[in-house]
Amino acid sequence: MSDSKKYFMPMIIIGILFFIYGFFTWLNGTLIPYLKIACQLESDFESFLVATAFFIAYTVMAIPSSFVHRKIGYKKGMALGLIIMALGSLLFIPAANARNFNMFLIGLFIIGTGLALLQTASNPYISLIGPIESAAKRISIMGIFNKCAGILAGLVFGYIALSDADGIEAKLAALDAAAKQEMLQELASRVILPYTIMAVILVAFAICIMLSSLPELKEEDDDMSSQNTISGKTSILQFPHVVLGALAIFLYVGVEVMAGDTIISYGKSLGFELSKARFFTQITLFFMLVGYVIGIFTIPKYFSQSFALRVCAILGVIFSFGAVVTNGFTSVLFIASLGLANSLMWPAIFPLAIDGLGRFTKSGSALLIMALAGGAILPLLYSKLSESTGTRLAYIIMVPCYLYILYFAVKGHKVGKPIAKH
Repeated sequence: MSDSKKYFMPMIIIGILFFIYGFFTWLNGTLIPYLKIACQLESDFESFLVATAFFIAYTVMAIPSSFVHRKIGYKKGMALGLIIMALGSLLFIPAANARNFNMFLIGLFIIGTGLALLQTASNPYISLIGPIESAAKRISIMGIFNKCAGILAGLVFGYIALSDADGIEAKLAALDAAAKQEMLQELASRVILPYTIMAVILVAFAICIMLSSLPELKEEDDDMSSQNTISGKTSILQFPHVVLGALAIFLYVGVEVMAGDTIISYGKSLGFELSKARFFTQITLFFMLVGYVIGIFTIPKYFSQSFALRVCAILGVIFSFGAVVTNGFTSVLFIASLGLANSLMWPAIFPLAIDGLGRFTKSGSALLIMALAGGAILPLLYSKLSESTGTRLAYIIMVPCYLYILYFAVKGHKVGKPIAKH
C-alpha cells in the first residue's frame, strides 16, 4: 500500500479534529462581545478573560496530556479529549441559566483541557506521518479545515447571539430592572441549544474514533528524524531550538488571537455597529485561508518552511504598523490582513521545533502546546495597554512579537542542532 493511501483515512480523521479545534477556538471572537452584554461586564479586560480561560488550559494541561498519550496512546487520548470538551460544553447550560460569567469561564477551561489532549496528539501525528520537510504542507491542509470551521462558527453563532445586539443594548438602557433581567436571561439562553448540539456531536465523534482504524504512532515513528538527535539527552529542555520554538509559538498564538478575537471589539470602538463588526473575524480567517492555500502549493516545492516563516513574520511587522498608522476601516483591514501573515506560522514553527527530537517528540509537542498560553496573556496585555494608549495604538505590541518570530525563522530553529537541514 502506498503512503498516500495508507495515510488518507488518518488525514481525514485528523482533518475533522482540526475542524473541531477551529470551531471552538474561533467561537471566542463572538463570545467576547456576547458575554460582555449578557453578563453585563464592565470592561473589555473582563471580556477578554474568555480567551484567557480557554488558552491557559493548554499550559496547565499540556504536560499531563503527554503523559495520558503515553499511557493510553494517541487514539484513546483523542477520544478522551472529545469527551472532556463535551462536558465543558454542557456546563454552558447552567452557566446560561444562572448568567454566571465565572461558570462560563470554567466551561471554557474544560473545553480547552479537552483541546489540549487533542492538540498534543494531532499536531505531532500530522507532522510525523510523512517527511518532516513537507509537514508544513500537511498542517496547511489541516489549517483549511480549521479556518473554514472558524468562519462557519462566527457566521452561525454570530447570527444566533449578535445579530440584534445593537438593538438589545439600546433597549437595555431604557428598561426597568425587572424587564432588563428578563431580556438578559433571554440573551444568555441563546447558547444552550448550540452548545448542547455540539456536546452530542463531540461524543458521537469520540465513539467514531474509537471504532476507527486510526493507526498508532509508535516510538520508532516518532524517531523519523533521529539522525539529527543528539545522543545523551535526558530532558526536552536540552534542545535549544525547541525552547526557542515554544517562545515563537507563544508570541504567534498571542498575535493570532489578538487579530481574530479583538477585532470585533476594536471595530466597535471605532464606531462600527456590532451587526457589522461581527463579520470582521471572518475577514481575518479568510486571509488565513488564502495563506494556507499558498502554503499547500508552494511548500516544500518552491520554498522551505523557514523561508515561508520569514515572509510571514515580515508581513506581520508591516501590517501591524499599518494598523497603527491608519484609521477607520483601513486600520481594521490591516488587522484582518494579519490573518495572511499568521497563516503559515503554526505550519512552519511546529515542525521546525520538533525536528530531530526522536523519542522526545511527545515531550516537545507538550512544551509547544503549553506555549498556546500566548493566546491567554497577550490579549490581556493589549487590553491594559489600550486603556492608556487607545485601542488602535495598543496594536504596536505586535511588532516585537513578529520580530522575534523572524529571528526564529532565520536562526533560532537551527540553534543546538548538529546538522542544519533547513
